[in-house]
Amino acid sequence: MDYPQILSPIYQFLHCKTPQAWLDKARLPENLPLLLTDHLVCELKAAQTAMLMVRKYVADKDGAQTLLDWLKPYEAFTFREGVEPDFVALNKQIGKGIMPKTDDPWGRQLIDSMVLLIKEELHHFWQVREVMQRRNIPYVKITASRYAKGMLKEVRTHEPLTLIDKLICGAYIEARSCERFAALAPYLDDELNAFYLSLLRSEARHYQDYLTLAQQISADDISERIRFFGEVEAVLIASPDHEFRFHSGIPT
Repeated sequence: MDYPQILSPIYQFLHCKTPQAWLDKARLPENLPLLLTDHLVCELKAAQTAMLMVRKYVADKDGAQTLLDWLKPYEAFTFREGVEPDFVALNKQIGKGIMPKTDDPWGRQLIDSMVLLIKEELHHFWQVREVMQRRNIPYVKITASRYAKGMLKEVRTHEPLTLIDKLICGAYIEARSCERFAALAPYLDDELNAFYLSLLRSEARHYQDYLTLAQQISADDISERIRFFGEVEAVLIASPDHEFRFHSGIPT
């Protein structure tokens, strides 16, 4: 895999790199269970975000229900008490059923990009869970970080500006995930190093898909809005943070 080619646009897009203080804490063996747990939840939240966007803006009723059904077992396990489902079997079922439909070309592109993203994020969810199981790390519910909320609170409240801003936020979340996987991988054991590097290509594509969709739906150039959210995102990453999570800032 050509890592420099994948990462170069990410570094240009983000306004800062992951602070060394975060990497120093993330590399400690005692923090691995928390890191993997939050990574697991982040994969599901990424799938939820994509699913909600399709359902709200373009999906027909049957297609929207299919997306809901895909995520239900993952949500039940992650957010509520219950028996752990067979994620291997669930993963094989993804993609079956009625896909969302629309006659709008931009809506079709949104569906195609987001459905692929959902499939990949749920596959990553299962992969993270496998790593946890091999290491006898139990799943324990944790609180969310400030990261996504910190960006989403800056989203404008009238359409289509709300949609444009949400797409830009999605681009930054995916780009930061890609950058952080690459930054952390050298500090991890061989299995996790290989796993995190294997995620780079899909995360890099996800951020580009979000940006493309945002510009296409906007009547105006969105570079200033992209720059605005880049500054917001960088503050969240480079400022002190009392919680340690996969997307948290400098540990206090």
